[in-house]
Amino acid sequence: MLADGMHYEGLIIRPPSEANSILLQVTLGCSHNKCTFCGSYKDKRFAIKDDETILSDIVFASKYMKNQHRVFLMDGDALIIPQRRLVWILDRIREHLPWVRRVGTYANAKSIRMKSDDELLELREKGLGIVYLGVESGDNETLRKIRKGTSAENLVKQGKRVKNAGIKLSVTVLLGIAGEESSLRHAQATGRLLSEMQPDYVGALTVMILPNTPLAEDVKAGHFKLMGQRKLLMELREMFRCTDMKGLFMANHASNYLPIKARMPKDKEKVLALIDSALRGEVALKPEWMRAL
Repeated sequence: MLADGMHYEGLIIRPPSEANSILLQVTLGCSHNKCTFCGSYKDKRFAIKDDETILSDIVFASKYMKNQHRVFLMDGDALIIPQRRLVWILDRIREHLPWVRRVGTYANAKSIRMKSDDELLELREKGLGIVYLGVESGDNETLRKIRKGTSAENLVKQGKRVKNAGIKLSVTVLLGIAGEESSLRHAQATGRLLSEMQPDYVGALTVMILPNTPLAEDVKAGHFKLMGQRKLLMELREMFRCTDMKGLFMANHASNYLPIKARMPKDKEKVLALIDSALRGEVALKPEWMRAL
C-alpha cells in the first residue's frame, strides 16, 4: 500500500506502455494462473477488490495524479470482472478523473468470451481503450503444453471481437516457449495467427525461467531446454516473415537479445535484413546480464 493513498497488494505488474499510467488495482492475481512459464501471481489467490477500496484509490488519484492521462486496471485479468461492476468502475473513473483519455486492462480468451458483443461496445463507450492479450503461441500443441487454457482458433476469434468493438488490441507472443524441436512450427503458426487476428500492437518477448514455475521444474528435470541466441533469432525471423499485419510489431522488451520496432507492413523487409545481419554476426546482441523481465 502507498502511504496514505493507493491500496496495492503484492507484486505490481503492468505492460511497458503503461509505465506512466495511473495503476488501479481492482483485482488480485489472475483468474487463470495456470500458465507453466508465469510466476507473476503465484502468491495471490484471485479476488475482485471491494468497491469501497477501489473508489478510495480513484479519489486519491483524482487529488494527486492529475498529470497522468491513462489508467491501467490491474492485476492479471481485470476484464473478468462482471459487467455491472466493471461499468461502475469505468463510470467512477470518468466521474473523478475526467482528464483521463484511455483505460487499459489485461485480458485472456476466457474473460473476453464472457463478454457479449454489446458488452464490449459498452466498455469501449465507457472509456476502455485498449486490451492486452497474452497469446504466447499460435500453435495448439504449444498452447496445450504451457496450459494456456485455450486454442489458437479461439484466441483469434476473441481478439477479433475486441477489435470489432473499437478497442485497441495489444498481444504478446513468446519466443522460445515451444523449445527447439517445435520452434519452426511455433514460429510459423504464430505468424499465421497474428496475420489473421490483425492486432494493433504485437510485443514479442523471450521466455525466461522463473524459479517458482512448472517450466523451471521441466528445465531442471531435462524436459525443456532453453534455446541459444542464434536459434532464438532464427525463430524471431521466421515468425516475423510469416506475419502480415498493419500495426506495430515490437521485440524491444528487456528479455530480447535483438531489439526491433517495426511499423508493418512498410518496415518488414528492413527488419528482416537487420535480423539477417545479426545472424551473420554483424550486429551486436544484448549481453545476458542486461536481460530482464
